[in-house]
Amino acid sequence: ALCGRLAQVVDYLAEKSVWAFGGDGWAYDIGYGGLDHVLASNKDVNILVLDTEVYSNTGGQQSKATPLGAAAKFAANGKEVPKKDLGMLAMTYGHVYVSHMAFGAKDNQTVKAFLEADSWSGPSMLIAYSPCIAHGYDLSFSLDQQKLAVDSGYWPLYRFDPRRIPTGEMPLVMDSTSIKASLAQFMRNEARFRMVEQQNPARFRKLLHRAEREVRERFSIYENLAKITMTKAGAGAPPTAPAPVTPPAAAPKA
Repeated sequence: ALCGRLAQVVDYLAEKSVWAFGGDGWAYDIGYGGLDHVLASNKDVNILVLDTEVYSNTGGQQSKATPLGAAAKFAANGKEVPKKDLGMLAMTYGHVYVSHMAFGAKDNQTVKAFLEADSWSGPSMLIAYSPCIAHGYDLSFSLDQQKLAVDSGYWPLYRFDPRRIPTGEMPLVMDSTSIKASLAQFMRNEARFRMVEQQNPARFRKLLHRAEREVRERFSIYENLAKITMTKAGAGAPPTAPAPVTPPAAAPKA
């Protein structure tokens, strides 16, 4: 009888791994307030963001994840501002595990990120590059295009692990070592960028120049952040005690 009662609650004895899944329209845009609330709550919740860089399920409208220069509904001439850096925002909390990943470019990094996120006792967010029909190319080549996205600096790979902070290690690890491919080639492989060039070549060249500069600057920022170490709170030499205050001498009596 006791074993039967135990069998009824056995599912509650196993350690739970809680995951939430969503697209970029939710995570970057319409649901960002709720996502931010979960990250700030410091609960053991894992979040996987499937970033297609557009509102795919409602017809391809631009979202805050849509990149600079891409054509989408409500941005037919090419989006004029860069996409929101969701990973950078999450890292500012300090207690959130964050990874930027693309399994087609480096599958080992993707597996490592999932394992690290699952083992972290606080909130985790994995942002996965997700090829979509709205990108406008034959998705049988998606692995090659993912690799080009990473090699061109368009989609840098990294992992931010709060567990490295108390040990004095660098919490941000860059899994992309350098920019070694052409961003122009990456963009011209996809119809969402080619449409802008076909409509207005001069505008496309302008947006491409801005996109190349934005990619280099963002990659440089991440490279510099990956060199920063943070010391554990309270570490280091104890504070120096303040010097005693000597009261002023009494004025002589007349």
